[in-house]
Amino acid sequence: MAEGPVAGSPPWVPQEVDLTRPNAARVYDYYLGGAHNFDVDREFARRAKKLLPDVATVALMNRQFLQRVVRELSHAGVRQFLDLGSGIPTVGNVHEIARAINPDARIAYVDNDAVAVAHSRLLLEDDDRADIVPADIRFPDTVLDHPITQQLLDFREPVAVIMCSILHFVSDDEDPVGIVHGYRDALCSGSYLAVSHATTDGRPDLAAFGEVYRQTANPVTVRGYHDVATFFDGFELIEPGLVFTSQWRPENPAGVGDDPGASGAYAGVGRKP
Repeated sequence: MAEGPVAGSPPWVPQEVDLTRPNAARVYDYYLGGAHNFDVDREFARRAKKLLPDVATVALMNRQFLQRVVRELSHAGVRQFLDLGSGIPTVGNVHEIARAINPDARIAYVDNDAVAVAHSRLLLEDDDRADIVPADIRFPDTVLDHPITQQLLDFREPVAVIMCSILHFVSDDEDPVGIVHGYRDALCSGSYLAVSHATTDGRPDLAAFGEVYRQTANPVTVRGYHDVATFFDGFELIEPGLVFTSQWRPENPAGVGDDPGASGAYAGVGRKP
């Protein structure tokens, strides 16, 4: 572990940041053009791009899916969001999009990456309806019982649980379906689950990409259609069902193209009956 913040870095960089291994949240931030990443993350991203030249486009497709979900569910009347594995805040955050539609929307972000937590706290320090829960999403009870979660969200009312590009960082040995069910069981009728997940269906080159991620602190497990579909047990998938990210209610259907599988991820939204 590092003994202190990166030399020359902003003062908010936590002392516990590990500078010896790239981190998925910081690499994703780099793909999206963010500035909250370090040399080790950028070097990894450059190597990853050699295997998957369009990786930044894939990351952007996922981000756009998240934003469309928040808009759609906000228009449907959802005013509470639990964003699991929220990562480093960038432009177009959940709270910004939700409040453009419902100004009183409440958002609990959850992440265990020190940089993501530190920057989220800076961004949200004057916001009494949004905050970051510093916790591991693999432990639903810890997240759900956390004082910040309890203060912000009322689980007697509908909540949208967002798990975008996070479950592929949970190995099969860690029981990802059980983790999702831990959150599902806390939700009332009318709540939602949104998931996006890396897949080799249509993108066999992602298998090699996943192997590269084993060099990071956040190894990836890519999954096929039926495995991703199991995350929605106990939910009713809303239209258009489980599809590639670019196919989920695109703002410009003509722009999806002839190869929607190029997004490298499945996406879907389910409603709890």
